Amino acid sequence: MPHDHSHDHSHGHDHTHSHDHDPADAPRWKHDGVRVIPGNQLDSNTAQTPGMFRQAAINHARVGAQKIWAGTVAIAPDAKTGVHHHGALESVIYVVSGRARLRWGERLEFVAEAGPGDFIYVPPYVPHQEINADPEQVLQCVLVRSDNEAVVVNITDVDPIEPPETVHWIDPIHAAPS
Repeated sequence: MPHDHSHDHSHGHDHTHSHDHDPADAPRWKHDGVRVIPGNQLDSNTAQTPGMFRQAAINHARVGAQKIWAGTVAIAPDAKTGVHHHGALESVIYVVSGRARLRWGERLEFVAEAGPGDFIYVPPYVPHQEINADPEQVLQCVLVRSDNEAVVVNITDVDPIEPPETVHWIDPIHAAPS
């Protein structure tokens, strides 16, 4: 009777030695292992919002991702996007180059800025708008979301408050005691 190759490793086997590698796993990992998606082969066939150009790199359709979506977004100089939210999804935006200005709230009453190397977190259902605060340089960002599909709800009936209130982030872990 052949050895059971199930995923139950509770039989006391020590899998830290390389000679324990099961060659039968090789074909599985070859095509279900690490995937490299070249930056020039991203997929623009994803949910779009006016004023920005999103391209998918990682999603369920392309690589079988179960719990995340990742891609890029580019916003032209001085451009701003339509107001939108991402439903129940959490989003992380990493600024690669340029100057990002984020407005958010029911009337976009809050604003914050981010530059290269900064991370931006957008919670579920928060209405927001991305703005390229640089008049000359394209804003380039990497985007990661907490599900494998790109949920985008574009909102058209927002009456923005001018000027918005600037909000500075306070790290709750390192915040000074009150």
